[in-house]
Amino acid sequence: MTNQLTELLNNWYQKKDQYQWVLGTIIETQGSSYRKAGAMLFINNLGQYFGLLSGGCLEADIMRQAQIVMDKQQAMVIQYDMREEDDISWKLGIGCGGMVRILLQPVNSQNHYHDLPMLLELLQGRQSVSYQINLAAPDKSNLAVVNNPTDSHKTSTQSDVLNIQLKPVPHIAIFGAGIDARPLVAMAGNLGWQITLIDHRSNNARAQYFTAASQIIRQAPEQLAEHQLLHNIDAAVVMGHNLEFDAAALAVLQQSSAKYIGLLGPSHRKDKVLKHAQLQETSMPIYGPIGLNIGGELPESIALAILAEIHAVLEQQNAHPLSVELDFKAIQTL
Repeated sequence: MTNQLTELLNNWYQKKDQYQWVLGTIIETQGSSYRKAGAMLFINNLGQYFGLLSGGCLEADIMRQAQIVMDKQQAMVIQYDMREEDDISWKLGIGCGGMVRILLQPVNSQNHYHDLPMLLELLQGRQSVSYQINLAAPDKSNLAVVNNPTDSHKTSTQSDVLNIQLKPVPHIAIFGAGIDARPLVAMAGNLGWQITLIDHRSNNARAQYFTAASQIIRQAPEQLAEHQLLHNIDAAVVMGHNLEFDAAALAVLQQSSAKYIGLLGPSHRKDKVLKHAQLQETSMPIYGPIGLNIGGELPESIALAILAEIHAVLEQQNAHPLSVELDFKAIQTL
């Protein structure tokens, strides 16, 4: 199981009435912390937890506190502060150096399961959601609502209400299911992403080699022009190793919802594919050569470079090393 919230929710939902459950949510951080406000954890009365609120150093104590919440059936706020030497976090050996406040809420039918079933339904329906927690009355039910496109999509607290902004897991379409697509699918699966694999050629897309794929479509790219898939993807990678196949894929992707379209291969091949697809102009930039420049020639290294670039684009990050970012910010303050 990955730590993607949709997967955590689905796991909880299947067992929601079999055990007692506590929802742990980070409601505030100051200074350095492993996770930020809005991160969630599910704990049951078997002593199991799903998700992470720290690097693993807090979870044992959080479970101990969660048992109190189960016994009393009342919400509780706990705090770990590495800035204070007499705080329990020093004894736990936490090394982040910041403060974390966590809300623990019992989850049951009386509080409408804190609207978690609706949250799961909306995320599975690929909706952007605001999950709202009333910090002044945490025993009241939380609320999951579809985001207004004009609203801010940053988690924030306003009038004692924590608005956690949540997005569905990234959905990547991979056109081409040869040998070098295997590590790409496997790594995307480890990230918890939704993966659709497209390849109509008989020697490709064998299910036993792509166990992490959510769906395999055995159709030629040009047959997908009216397919609903095109409107439900966040990224696409074209790696068919065939001029006509790749050109057809790039052509249909011009009408897609993808925020990232990448083509495997060198620049001169990209030009050739675009010319074959008769794409003098494209609806969005096509990344190619694809991936970040991390070195390496093996399929696994290439897959890592591709997914890192996609992740950065979807999160609107520049993919610079964090150490460089910190040095640059330090220079700006001088």
